Amino acid sequence: MHRKDRYQNRIELLQGTLDLLVLQTLLWGPEHGYGIGRAIRNMSSETLRVDRGSLYPALHRLERERWVVGEWKISENGQRAKFYRLTARGKKQLASERSRWANLTEAIAGVLNSVRGEDKA
Repeated sequence: MHRKDRYQNRIELLQGTLDLLVLQTLLWGPEHGYGIGRAIRNMSSETLRVDRGSLYPALHRLERERWVVGEWKISENGQRAKFYRLTARGKKQLASERSRWANLTEAIAGVLNSVRGEDKA
């Protein structure tokens, strides 16, 4: 795939969506940054790719919010890595973010599925 094709096929994540994806990934269990990115990529059938320049600042922000906690451990390949886990506060935030996402997708579907000029009021 050419560089231009990759750019055209890239999906930009809405603001806040990355937090939702990271929190959801950590609901499945503790993981290091590379593993989180890999899980998002795999579970989205290779559609969503989170680069390091976005993922690690998001993880640091989630730590500051106390939605995740990081702990240094040895990874499966013998390297020292910071593993993140979801906190109780993070689980509450995930539930809130999932609810907001459901409302947003429902609203977008309403617009996309409407006939022009149709008024639902």
